[in-house]
Amino acid sequence: MIALQHRSIAHFDMDSFFVSVECRDDNSLKGKPLLVGGMSDRGVVAACSYEARRYGIHSAMPMKMALKLCPHAIIRRGDMEKYSLISREVTGLIADKAPVYEKSSIDEFYLDLTGMDKFFGSMKWTIELRQHIMKETHLPVSFGLASNKMISKVATNEAKPNGQMEICFGEEKSFLAPMPVEKLPMVGKETASQLRRRGVETVRTLSEIPVSLLEAWLGKNGISLWNKANGIDESPVVPYHEQKSISTENTFHTDTIDMQFIHAELVRMTEKIAFELRQQDKLTGCVTVKIRYSDFETVTKQMTIPYSSSDHVLLEKVKELFSKLYDRRLLIRLIGVRFSHLVHGNHQISLFDDTQEMISLYQAIDNIKNRFGWQYLMRGTNAGSHAKKDNKMR
Repeated sequence: MIALQHRSIAHFDMDSFFVSVECRDDNSLKGKPLLVGGMSDRGVVAACSYEARRYGIHSAMPMKMALKLCPHAIIRRGDMEKYSLISREVTGLIADKAPVYEKSSIDEFYLDLTGMDKFFGSMKWTIELRQHIMKETHLPVSFGLASNKMISKVATNEAKPNGQMEICFGEEKSFLAPMPVEKLPMVGKETASQLRRRGVETVRTLSEIPVSLLEAWLGKNGISLWNKANGIDESPVVPYHEQKSISTENTFHTDTIDMQFIHAELVRMTEKIAFELRQQDKLTGCVTVKIRYSDFETVTKQMTIPYSSSDHVLLEKVKELFSKLYDRRLLIRLIGVRFSHLVHGNHQISLFDDTQEMISLYQAIDNIKNRFGWQYLMRGTNAGSHAKKDNKMR
Protein backbone atom coordinates (compact mmCIF):
# COMPACT_ATOMS: atom_id res chain seq x y z
CA MET A 1 0.00 0.00 0.00
CA ILE A 2 1.34 3.41 -0.96
CA ALA A 3 1.33 5.94 1.90
CA LEU A 4 -0.44 9.20 1.15
CA GLN A 5 1.89 12.18 1.01
CA HIS A 6 1.15 14.88 3.55
CA ARG A 7 0.81 18.43 2.31
CA SER A 8 3.32 21.23 2.76
CA ILE A 9 1.66 24.66 2.97
CA ALA A 10 3.41 27.97 3.57
CA HIS A 11 1.63 31.13 4.72
CA PHE A 12 3.36 34.45 3.97
CA ASP A 13 2.34 37.69 5.69
CA MET A 14 3.76 41.16 5.04
CA ASP A 15 4.12 42.33 8.66
CA SER A 16 2.05 45.43 9.53
CA PHE A 17 1.99 46.11 5.81
CA PHE A 18 0.85 49.74 5.64
CA VAL A 19 3.04 50.73 8.60
CA SER A 20 6.07 48.88 7.22
CA VAL A 21 5.76 50.66 3.87
CA GLU A 22 5.61 54.06 5.58
CA CYS A 23 8.65 53.23 7.74
CA ARG A 24 10.57 51.98 4.71
CA ASP A 25 9.93 55.26 2.90
CA ASP A 26 10.73 57.40 5.98
CA ASN A 27 13.37 55.94 8.30
CA SER A 28 12.55 58.51 11.00
CA LEU A 29 9.28 56.64 11.69
CA LYS A 30 10.95 53.38 12.72
CA GLY A 31 10.55 52.38 16.35
CA LYS A 32 7.87 55.02 17.00
CA PRO A 33 4.13 54.78 17.69
CA LEU A 34 2.79 55.26 14.16
CA LEU A 35 -0.85 55.41 13.10
CA VAL A 36 -1.91 55.09 9.45
CA GLY A 37 -5.39 56.34 8.73
CA GLY A 38 -7.64 59.39 8.62
CA MET A 39 -5.86 62.59 9.54
CA SER A 40 -8.80 64.21 11.35
CA ASP A 41 -10.10 63.44 14.82
CA ARG A 42 -13.14 61.87 13.16
CA GLY A 43 -11.02 59.50 11.09
CA VAL A 44 -10.21 55.89 11.93
CA VAL A 45 -7.00 53.93 12.40
CA ALA A 46 -6.36 51.68 9.38
CA ALA A 47 -3.10 50.25 10.76
CA CYS A 48 -0.73 50.89 13.65
CA SER A 49 2.85 49.98 14.55
CA TYR A 50 3.77 47.47 17.24
CA GLU A 51 4.92 50.42 19.36
CA ALA A 52 1.43 51.95 19.11
CA ARG A 53 -0.23 48.64 19.99
CA ARG A 54 1.47 48.70 23.38
CA TYR A 55 -0.83 51.60 24.27
CA GLY A 56 -3.93 49.52 23.47
CA ILE A 57 -4.43 50.96 19.98
CA HIS A 58 -5.79 48.69 17.25
CA SER A 59 -7.08 48.96 13.69
CA ALA A 60 -10.61 50.33 13.17
CA MET A 61 -10.31 52.38 16.37
CA PRO A 62 -11.46 56.02 16.11
CA MET A 63 -8.39 58.22 15.63
CA LYS A 64 -9.56 60.49 18.44
CA MET A 65 -9.55 57.59 20.90
CA ALA A 66 -6.13 56.41 19.67
CA LEU A 67 -4.64 59.85 20.30
CA LYS A 68 -6.07 59.86 23.83
CA LEU A 69 -4.29 56.57 24.50
CA CYS A 70 -1.06 57.82 22.92
CA PRO A 71 -0.99 61.63 22.49
CA HIS A 72 2.52 61.60 21.00
CA ALA A 73 1.63 59.10 18.25
CA ILE A 74 2.60 60.05 14.70
CA ILE A 75 -0.18 60.00 12.10
CA ARG A 76 0.34 59.33 8.42
CA ARG A 77 -2.42 59.43 5.85
CA GLY A 78 -2.31 56.14 3.97
CA ASP A 79 -1.73 55.79 0.25
CA MET A 80 -3.79 52.86 -1.07
CA GLU A 81 -2.42 53.33 -4.57
CA LYS A 82 1.13 52.82 -3.28
CA TYR A 83 0.16 49.84 -1.12
CA SER A 84 -1.69 48.20 -4.01
CA LEU A 85 1.33 48.66 -6.28
CA ILE A 86 3.64 47.01 -3.73
CA SER A 87 1.12 44.20 -3.16
CA ARG A 88 1.20 43.48 -6.89
CA GLU A 89 5.01 43.58 -6.83
CA VAL A 90 5.09 40.96 -4.06
CA THR A 91 2.50 38.89 -5.95
CA GLY A 92 4.79 38.92 -8.98
CA LEU A 93 7.82 37.81 -6.94
CA ILE A 94 5.83 34.87 -5.55
CA ALA A 95 4.27 33.99 -8.91
CA ASP A 96 7.73 33.78 -10.50
CA LYS A 97 8.84 31.06 -8.08
CA ALA A 98 5.91 29.29 -6.41
CA PRO A 99 4.33 26.23 -8.09
CA VAL A 100 0.86 27.05 -6.71
CA TYR A 101 -0.12 30.12 -4.69
CA GLU A 102 -3.26 31.82 -3.40
CA LYS A 103 -3.46 35.54 -2.72
CA SER A 104 -5.78 35.58 0.28
CA SER A 105 -5.60 39.33 0.94
CA ILE A 106 -3.63 42.40 -0.07
CA ASP A 107 -0.70 41.27 2.13
CA GLU A 108 -1.18 37.51 2.70
CA PHE A 109 -0.43 34.48 0.54
CA TYR A 110 -0.69 30.69 0.81
CA LEU A 111 1.74 28.51 -1.14
CA ASP A 112 1.29 24.79 -1.79
CA LEU A 113 4.79 23.29 -1.78
CA THR A 114 3.70 19.65 -1.57
CA GLY A 115 6.30 17.37 -3.14
CA MET A 116 9.12 19.90 -3.10
CA ASP A 117 10.84 18.06 -0.25
CA LYS A 118 11.98 15.53 -2.85
CA PHE A 119 14.07 18.18 -4.56
CA PHE A 120 15.45 20.80 -2.18
CA GLY A 121 13.39 20.81 0.99
CA SER A 122 10.31 22.96 1.53
CA MET A 123 11.77 24.88 4.48
CA LYS A 124 14.98 25.79 2.67
CA TRP A 125 13.04 26.90 -0.40
CA THR A 126 10.60 28.97 1.69
CA ILE A 127 13.43 30.68 3.58
CA GLU A 128 15.07 31.62 0.30
CA LEU A 129 11.80 33.04 -1.07
CA ARG A 130 11.31 35.11 2.09
CA GLN A 131 14.84 36.50 1.77
CA HIS A 132 14.23 37.28 -1.91
CA ILE A 133 11.04 39.22 -1.13
CA MET A 134 12.75 41.18 1.66
CA LYS A 135 15.71 41.99 -0.58
CA GLU A 136 13.53 43.22 -3.44
CA THR A 137 10.97 45.19 -1.39
CA HIS A 138 12.98 46.14 1.72
CA LEU A 139 9.95 45.12 3.77
CA PRO A 140 9.63 42.61 6.64
CA VAL A 141 7.94 39.27 5.88
CA SER A 142 6.93 36.44 8.20
CA PHE A 143 5.95 32.91 7.26
CA GLY A 144 4.70 29.68 8.76
CA LEU A 145 5.20 26.28 7.13
CA ALA A 146 2.96 23.35 8.08
CA SER A 147 0.77 20.54 6.76
CA ASN A 148 -2.31 22.72 6.24
CA LYS A 149 -3.44 26.32 5.80
CA MET A 150 -4.80 26.84 9.30
CA ILE A 151 -1.67 25.64 11.11
CA SER A 152 0.59 27.63 8.78
CA LYS A 153 -1.36 30.83 9.49
CA VAL A 154 -1.21 30.31 13.27
CA ALA A 155 2.53 29.60 12.94
CA THR A 156 3.00 32.85 11.02
CA ASN A 157 1.24 34.78 13.78
CA GLU A 158 3.54 33.16 16.33
CA ALA A 159 6.62 33.97 14.22
CA LYS A 160 5.83 37.69 13.94
CA PRO A 161 7.33 40.17 13.77
CA ASN A 162 9.66 39.41 10.87
CA GLY A 163 10.17 35.74 11.64
CA GLN A 164 9.66 32.21 10.38
CA MET A 165 8.43 28.94 11.86
CA GLU A 166 7.97 25.35 10.73
CA ILE A 167 5.49 22.94 12.33
CA CYS A 168 6.40 19.42 11.22
CA PHE A 169 3.77 16.89 10.22
CA GLY A 170 2.42 15.13 13.33
CA GLU A 171 3.18 18.06 15.66
CA GLU A 172 0.04 20.11 14.88
CA LYS A 173 -1.94 19.25 18.03
CA SER A 174 1.00 19.70 20.41
CA PHE A 175 1.76 23.07 18.78
CA LEU A 176 -1.79 24.33 19.31
CA ALA A 177 -2.49 22.68 22.68
CA PRO A 178 -1.14 25.31 25.13
CA MET A 179 -2.54 28.29 23.21
CA PRO A 180 -5.58 30.28 24.35
CA VAL A 181 -8.64 29.57 22.23
CA GLU A 182 -8.49 33.06 20.70
CA LYS A 183 -5.37 32.01 18.77
CA LEU A 184 -7.49 29.84 16.46
CA PRO A 185 -8.52 31.64 13.25
CA MET A 186 -12.11 32.93 13.20
CA VAL A 187 -12.54 32.60 16.98
CA GLY A 188 -13.76 36.06 17.94
CA LYS A 189 -14.49 37.62 21.29
CA GLU A 190 -18.07 36.31 21.45
CA THR A 191 -17.14 32.67 20.74
CA ALA A 192 -14.16 32.86 23.11
CA SER A 193 -16.40 34.29 25.81
CA GLN A 194 -18.92 31.44 25.38
CA LEU A 195 -16.13 28.89 25.68
CA ARG A 196 -14.54 30.52 28.72
CA ARG A 197 -17.88 30.61 30.52
CA ARG A 198 -17.86 26.83 30.18
CA GLY A 199 -14.30 26.58 31.47
CA VAL A 200 -12.65 26.16 28.07
CA GLU A 201 -9.59 28.39 27.95
CA THR A 202 -6.95 26.48 26.00
CA VAL A 203 -6.95 24.70 22.66
CA ARG A 204 -6.01 21.46 24.44
CA THR A 205 -9.22 21.54 26.48
CA LEU A 206 -11.23 22.44 23.40
CA SER A 207 -9.78 19.52 21.43
CA GLU A 208 -10.82 17.04 24.14
CA ILE A 209 -14.51 18.04 24.13
CA PRO A 210 -16.74 15.62 22.16
CA VAL A 211 -17.62 17.11 18.81
CA SER A 212 -21.33 16.41 19.43
CA LEU A 213 -21.23 18.59 22.55
CA LEU A 214 -19.50 21.43 20.71
CA GLU A 215 -22.14 21.20 17.99
CA ALA A 216 -24.86 21.42 20.64
CA TRP A 217 -23.20 24.54 22.08
CA LEU A 218 -22.27 26.36 18.88
CA GLY A 219 -24.14 24.69 16.02
CA LYS A 220 -22.20 23.94 12.81
CA ASN A 221 -19.49 26.31 13.98
CA GLY A 222 -18.81 23.82 16.78
CA ILE A 223 -17.79 21.13 14.26
CA SER A 224 -15.44 23.55 12.50
CA LEU A 225 -13.99 24.59 15.84
CA TRP A 226 -13.34 20.97 16.87
CA ASN A 227 -11.47 20.37 13.62
CA LYS A 228 -9.34 23.47 14.16
CA ALA A 229 -8.55 22.54 17.75
CA ASN A 230 -7.38 19.15 16.52
CA GLY A 231 -5.21 20.67 13.81
CA ILE A 232 -7.43 19.48 10.95
CA ASP A 233 -7.88 21.64 7.85
CA GLU A 234 -8.43 20.11 4.41
CA SER A 235 -9.08 23.40 2.59
CA PRO A 236 -7.02 23.65 -0.62
CA VAL A 237 -4.74 26.42 -1.81
CA VAL A 238 -6.84 28.05 -4.51
CA PRO A 239 -4.63 29.16 -7.43
CA TYR A 240 -4.75 32.94 -7.70
CA HIS A 241 -5.36 32.94 -11.47
CA GLU A 242 -8.62 31.05 -10.83
CA GLN A 243 -10.10 33.83 -8.71
CA LYS A 244 -13.43 34.69 -10.34
CA SER A 245 -14.65 38.12 -11.31
CA ILE A 246 -17.93 39.71 -10.24
CA SER A 247 -19.88 41.25 -13.07
CA THR A 248 -23.22 42.26 -14.52
CA GLU A 249 -24.53 43.58 -17.82
CA ASN A 250 -27.79 45.06 -19.14
CA THR A 251 -29.38 44.64 -22.55
CA PHE A 252 -31.85 47.46 -23.16
CA HIS A 253 -35.40 47.09 -24.52
CA THR A 254 -34.61 49.87 -26.96
CA ASP A 255 -31.17 50.97 -28.19
CA THR A 256 -30.45 54.37 -26.67
CA ILE A 257 -28.11 57.35 -26.39
CA ASP A 258 -29.95 58.78 -23.39
CA MET A 259 -26.85 59.59 -21.32
CA GLN A 260 -28.82 60.41 -18.18
CA PHE A 261 -30.40 56.97 -18.26
CA ILE A 262 -27.11 55.21 -19.12
CA HIS A 263 -25.25 56.89 -16.29
CA ALA A 264 -28.06 55.95 -13.90
CA GLU A 265 -27.73 52.33 -15.07
CA LEU A 266 -23.96 52.42 -14.52
CA VAL A 267 -24.60 53.64 -10.97
CA ARG A 268 -27.17 50.92 -10.33
CA MET A 269 -24.98 48.15 -11.72
CA THR A 270 -21.85 49.32 -9.92
CA GLU A 271 -23.66 49.57 -6.59
CA LYS A 272 -25.10 46.10 -7.10
CA ILE A 273 -21.81 44.29 -7.64
CA ALA A 274 -19.89 46.47 -5.15
CA PHE A 275 -22.38 45.25 -2.54
CA GLU A 276 -21.68 41.67 -3.68
CA LEU A 277 -17.96 42.33 -3.17
CA ARG A 278 -18.49 43.52 0.39
CA GLN A 279 -20.75 40.57 1.18
CA GLN A 280 -17.94 38.24 0.14
CA ASP A 281 -15.30 40.29 2.02
CA LYS A 282 -13.45 40.94 -1.20
CA LEU A 283 -11.70 43.88 -2.83
CA THR A 284 -11.24 44.45 -6.55
CA GLY A 285 -8.05 45.61 -8.22
CA CYS A 286 -9.36 45.93 -11.78
CA VAL A 287 -12.49 47.50 -13.29
CA THR A 288 -13.82 46.74 -16.79
CA VAL A 289 -16.63 48.49 -18.69
CA LYS A 290 -18.27 46.96 -21.76
CA ILE A 291 -20.38 48.60 -24.50
CA ARG A 292 -22.28 46.90 -27.32
CA TYR A 293 -23.50 49.27 -30.01
CA SER A 294 -26.66 48.94 -32.09
CA ASP A 295 -24.60 47.45 -34.96
CA PHE A 296 -23.44 44.73 -32.46
CA GLU A 297 -19.83 45.93 -32.34
CA THR A 298 -18.65 45.23 -28.77
CA VAL A 299 -15.81 47.11 -27.07
CA THR A 300 -14.33 46.90 -23.58
CA LYS A 301 -11.87 48.95 -21.58
CA GLN A 302 -10.29 48.12 -18.23
CA MET A 303 -8.30 49.92 -15.57
CA THR A 304 -6.08 48.64 -12.77
CA ILE A 305 -6.99 50.46 -9.54
CA PRO A 306 -5.98 50.52 -5.86
CA TYR A 307 -7.84 47.65 -4.14
CA SER A 308 -11.31 48.77 -3.08
CA SER A 309 -14.94 47.73 -2.58
CA SER A 310 -16.34 51.21 -1.97
CA ASP A 311 -19.23 52.42 -4.11
CA HIS A 312 -17.99 55.98 -4.46
CA VAL A 313 -14.47 54.90 -5.46
CA LEU A 314 -15.65 52.32 -7.99
CA LEU A 315 -18.33 54.59 -9.47
CA GLU A 316 -15.70 57.20 -10.27
CA LYS A 317 -13.61 54.60 -12.14
CA VAL A 318 -16.60 53.12 -13.99
CA LYS A 319 -17.75 56.54 -15.21
CA GLU A 320 -14.20 57.46 -16.23
CA LEU A 321 -13.86 54.25 -18.25
CA PHE A 322 -17.24 54.74 -19.92
CA SER A 323 -16.40 58.30 -20.98
CA LYS A 324 -13.14 57.09 -22.56
CA LEU A 325 -14.80 54.09 -24.22
CA TYR A 326 -17.91 55.67 -25.72
CA ASP A 327 -16.56 57.41 -28.80
CA ARG A 328 -18.76 56.31 -31.74
CA ARG A 329 -21.89 58.26 -30.76
CA LEU A 330 -24.03 55.37 -31.95
CA LEU A 331 -27.07 53.98 -30.18
CA ILE A 332 -26.10 51.64 -27.34
CA ARG A 333 -27.64 48.17 -27.05
CA LEU A 334 -25.84 46.86 -23.94
CA ILE A 335 -23.52 48.00 -21.13
CA GLY A 336 -21.63 45.90 -18.61
CA VAL A 337 -19.39 46.31 -15.57
CA ARG A 338 -16.90 43.76 -14.25
CA PHE A 339 -14.67 43.74 -11.16
CA SER A 340 -11.69 41.37 -11.31
CA HIS A 341 -8.27 40.79 -9.68
CA LEU A 342 -10.23 39.96 -6.55
CA VAL A 343 -8.59 39.50 -3.16
CA HIS A 344 -10.03 38.96 0.28
CA GLY A 345 -9.97 42.08 2.41
CA ASN A 346 -11.80 44.12 4.98
CA HIS A 347 -14.02 46.70 3.32
CA GLN A 348 -13.44 49.61 5.68
CA ILE A 349 -14.55 51.77 2.80
CA SER A 350 -11.81 54.28 1.99
CA LEU A 351 -9.34 53.45 4.72
CA PHE A 352 -7.75 56.86 4.81
CA ASP A 353 -10.38 59.39 3.74
CA ASP A 354 -13.59 58.41 5.46
CA THR A 355 -14.80 59.48 8.86
CA GLN A 356 -16.43 57.24 11.45
CA GLU A 357 -19.78 58.61 10.25
CA MET A 358 -19.11 57.57 6.65
CA ILE A 359 -18.08 54.07 7.69
CA SER A 360 -21.17 53.78 9.91
CA LEU A 361 -23.33 54.95 6.99
CA TYR A 362 -21.95 52.25 4.69
CA GLN A 363 -22.49 49.61 7.36
CA ALA A 364 -26.08 50.78 7.83
CA ILE A 365 -26.69 50.74 4.06
CA ASP A 366 -25.36 47.20 3.77
CA ASN A 367 -27.49 46.08 6.72
CA ILE A 368 -30.61 47.43 4.99
CA LYS A 369 -29.63 45.76 1.71
CA ASN A 370 -29.05 42.48 3.53
CA ARG A 371 -32.47 42.69 5.12
CA PHE A 372 -34.60 43.87 2.20
CA GLY A 373 -32.47 43.32 -0.92
CA TRP A 374 -29.83 45.44 -2.64
CA GLN A 375 -32.32 47.01 -5.07
CA TYR A 376 -34.31 48.72 -2.28
CA LEU A 377 -31.63 51.27 -1.46
CA MET A 378 -29.80 53.00 -4.29
CA ARG A 379 -28.47 56.43 -5.16
CA GLY A 380 -31.02 59.02 -6.18
CA THR A 381 -29.70 59.36 -9.75
CA ASN A 382 -31.28 56.03 -10.61
CA ALA A 383 -34.06 55.83 -13.13
CA GLY A 384 -34.94 53.06 -15.39
CA SER A 385 -37.51 52.17 -17.95
CA HIS A 386 -35.07 51.00 -20.64
CA ALA A 387 -33.46 48.12 -18.78
CA LYS A 388 -34.32 44.69 -20.12
CA LYS A 389 -32.43 42.41 -17.78
CA ASP A 390 -29.23 41.81 -15.79
CA ASN A 391 -26.94 39.12 -17.08
CA LYS A 392 -23.46 37.97 -16.17
CA MET A 393 -20.79 39.44 -18.44
CA ARG A 394 -19.40 36.98 -20.92
